[in-house]
Amino acid sequence: MFYREAGEFSTTYKDDSQTFPIKFDRWRYYFVLFVAVFVIPFMVNDYWVNSIFLPFLIYAIAAIGLNILVGYCGQVSLGTGGFMAVGAYACYKLMTSFPDVSMFVHVIIAGAITAVVGVLFGLPSLRIKGFYLAVATLAAQFFLVWLFNRVPWFYNYSASGQINAPERDTFGVLITGPNTEAWAAYLFCVVFTIVSAVIARNLTRGSVGRKWMAIRDMDIAAEIIGVNPLTAKLSAFAISSFFVGVSGALFFSVYLGAVEVGEVFGINKSFLVLFMIIIGGLGSIFGSFAGAAFLVLLPVALKVVGVDWLGWPTDIVAHLQLVIVGALIIVFLIAEPHGIAQLWRVAKEKLRLWPFPH
Repeated sequence: MFYREAGEFSTTYKDDSQTFPIKFDRWRYYFVLFVAVFVIPFMVNDYWVNSIFLPFLIYAIAAIGLNILVGYCGQVSLGTGGFMAVGAYACYKLMTSFPDVSMFVHVIIAGAITAVVGVLFGLPSLRIKGFYLAVATLAAQFFLVWLFNRVPWFYNYSASGQINAPERDTFGVLITGPNTEAWAAYLFCVVFTIVSAVIARNLTRGSVGRKWMAIRDMDIAAEIIGVNPLTAKLSAFAISSFFVGVSGALFFSVYLGAVEVGEVFGINKSFLVLFMIIIGGLGSIFGSFAGAAFLVLLPVALKVVGVDWLGWPTDIVAHLQLVIVGALIIVFLIAEPHGIAQLWRVAKEKLRLWPFPH
């Protein structure tokens, strides 16, 4: 009744292999895109954009990047915060060195620079894996934060060591700076989020994604059947780092506007993005969005319920958030390792057969 595919059939291989072969799914996603692009910008205010939409969109890009590396290729990484810092500082240097270039170009080049750095730190994955690879990426996290703190060139020799995003516009509309309109910042991030999701979806469903998953499931068997582990692993690090770098550039330039690397891109940021893909679902693009939405909305919901309605102290609410996230990670790892994405898939299967028992 609620979710049907009866009567639908494909006459070509192209129709059968499209991203959303079921018409109901296609129209549902078209509707979501229409609302995101043509409705929300005219309805949101500064609070909604800065508290919910911008962090959700930017974290979703970072979660997609990390999910490609961890969920699809099986390479554990704890250096997401450091790679976001690379994207942020690369974007800052580009904005200050080439003020007349479009912000779209700055963000894309910042992502490309981060991809190169990600490949360099991904080289150990050719020799080590599992816990040892996690330690290597953790070392990359600490090294990158130390580098941006200790080398004054990265923050243009500022006395405070902080980087501030100058005002830049795209098509005559301010995108960065204190005078930026909420809808403009939102639309700028929406474009990158949609394009990132489409690219990631197509990559993971193609030959590149199948090579990643072969390496994830059993790297020795994958190598025997002809998958080159060097190109597969390094391509996963490069593409993952590109998305993470884009998210770091947007996080600095559009969302925060001012960044101090140790406070913003520390180890806590790496764990936060990792928790997003664990709760949302490893190996799922939808899971990246679901995990980002959950961890962005959770503190807002707890603040409204705990502080505003019940009058609890803010420190109690903050600790409660940590307890909830920790408990959910344990529950999902034990009961449902594929996270919210798997729960969504099961719900769709139930709706297909409702009201008949399954």
